[in-house]
Amino acid sequence: MTNPLLKIIDLPPFSAIKPEHIEPAIDQILADNRAAIAELLNNPDEKTWDNLIAPMEELEDRLNRAWSPVSHMNSVLNSDELRDAYNACLPKLSQYATELGQNKKLYAAFEHIAANVDKTKSLNTPQQKAIDNALRDFRLSGVNLPEEQKNRFMEIKQELSTLTANFSQNVLDATQAWSNHITDKKELAGLPDSAIAMAKQTAEQEKLTGYLLTLDFPSYFAVMSYADDRTLREETYQAFATRASDQGPNAGEWNNSELMEQILGLRHELAQILGFESYAQHSLATKMAPSTKKVMEFLHNLADHSLGMAQEELDELASFAREHYDITEIEPWDITYCSEKLREFRYAISQEDLKPYFPEPHVVNGLFAVVNKLYGLDIKELSGIDTWHEDVRVFEIFDREGNNRGRFYLDLYARQNKRGGAWMDECISRRETADHIQLPVAYLTCNFSSPIGDEPALFTHNEVITLFHEFGHGLHHMLTQVNTLAVSGISGVPWDAVELPSQFLENWCWERQAVNLIAQHYQTKEALPNGLYEKMIKAKNFQSGMQMVRQLEFSLFDFRIHAEYDPEKGARVQEILDEVRAEVAVIKPPAYHRFQHSFSHIFAGGYAAGYYSYKWAEVLSSDAFSKFEETGIFNRETGLEFLEAVLDQGGARDPMDLFIEFRGREPEIDALLRHSGIQ
Repeated sequence: MTNPLLKIIDLPPFSAIKPEHIEPAIDQILADNRAAIAELLNNPDEKTWDNLIAPMEELEDRLNRAWSPVSHMNSVLNSDELRDAYNACLPKLSQYATELGQNKKLYAAFEHIAANVDKTKSLNTPQQKAIDNALRDFRLSGVNLPEEQKNRFMEIKQELSTLTANFSQNVLDATQAWSNHITDKKELAGLPDSAIAMAKQTAEQEKLTGYLLTLDFPSYFAVMSYADDRTLREETYQAFATRASDQGPNAGEWNNSELMEQILGLRHELAQILGFESYAQHSLATKMAPSTKKVMEFLHNLADHSLGMAQEELDELASFAREHYDITEIEPWDITYCSEKLREFRYAISQEDLKPYFPEPHVVNGLFAVVNKLYGLDIKELSGIDTWHEDVRVFEIFDREGNNRGRFYLDLYARQNKRGGAWMDECISRRETADHIQLPVAYLTCNFSSPIGDEPALFTHNEVITLFHEFGHGLHHMLTQVNTLAVSGISGVPWDAVELPSQFLENWCWERQAVNLIAQHYQTKEALPNGLYEKMIKAKNFQSGMQMVRQLEFSLFDFRIHAEYDPEKGARVQEILDEVRAEVAVIKPPAYHRFQHSFSHIFAGGYAAGYYSYKWAEVLSSDAFSKFEETGIFNRETGLEFLEAVLDQGGARDPMDLFIEFRGREPEIDALLRHSGIQ
């Protein structure tokens, strides 16, 4: 049998990859890599970039090229067989990574190359940064630990890889386990026609009559925003808020309670083995933020600016709900519904009013037009490419000089067996090989409402913002001019700087010149009317105080559970969350609420003790955008300055240096507060 994962020359052959290929391929590549590394280290010649690090880059790239489609398919095409094969490989990959990180001979070789740079003058800036990062990562992998602690470190890393994957899969299973089959259309009163049509289409796909509501975000959000039936909202809210927990309609099934305890305990132990006080401190070893104290000060500073405004917004909402909807005490399942009603009342606009002006084809082409104006990029669709689903499209990017800079897959719609949320991930990374420059490829994944019947998919403005956000990440990965694998694209970029290009691109979703490119009525072809646009802008910062403190609640909770973990007291997950809410939250959820049980960003993603990064990077992105406000939002010269200072550079240089190079100074918080409407 030919294993397609062992012979990936260009794009992954998705249709040929089967679950039975996965473990044998990974076993083979790991064995090949171990043998090759041993041979490289046994070579008696003096170690250099060319005879050690470049060949190791080749080995790493082969492994990445095989694992990337597997990991991606597990997220977008999940099945029991695929999941089992994926899970079987996680401990093996973790062990391999830890082995490399703890290989003293390899560490000594890197140290030797670093120490002899002055003699040879042979390393460029990205190569030097890659070596500096590698030496740091050796130390963070416990290379200097005694043997017993090294072994324990490796055990912890393997356990964590399994536990975090289990957490994510519990969330997916719990999300898919709940649905609400409705036969009487009257129960859906208030829902827009598009949401009702989506529920009908979902029911038909399950061979049911009537309507099927699910916890996929487009369905959930429609109910919470528009359903007049308060009981339906509460029932849906409870199912969503208790996923993978000890509460709610599937209480105890796929329960992440024990997993959270284990994950936090193991992270703390790992940090302590390496000499850190906490996992939060360990997390900052690879980030921009200088200390745990600085992060907490930063978050509390934002809270001080936002909390009063958030409370005023909630009081106003509660008063509106009493006066107009006879809701004497506003509950969490009323918040989104009443907020949407208040937005319509105050600004005569809703997300639903805007949807006809954001049909998918025009939005996608408009996004491409925006980056063409900013950076001179030309984006063309490719046909005949093997993908994992018929809805997936593939594009390539050319720069203003006609050079091919990369390709990307675009997977926009929510569907069964697909992880929720939106993300960008790496398929192939840019690097220099013996005979050419390997160009980057990205996955851009969202969970938007799919087309209904013959109509195009219609996006909310929030979904348009999400698309721009993920495309910003994609540009960071694809436009890099760095040819060193470890620091090309988003690789090597500190986690609290990685959101800069994504949040930065969101700003164009609000600018009239850009909106003219992305908005057109799907039937009449009419541009977004001035009146509607002005209402949209007036409503931009609607409840921005409440939104700010909600993100601060997530950030403080994440940082504190990692900073304050005490083995004698356990994780205290609910206790710390309650304390954080008492400090910064204005909305107090019911006792059964278990948001933390599905907080995959920190328990299964890369944001552990790093969720604050969204706000940290938002300061950078708001301040960077303010330069366009000064020079013109489509000022090509400013666009090229951002391209060259940030997007081209990948992780090859310190992000603060890059920011100063672009902005002429260090970032200031004022632009973020101004853009958020917070005084």
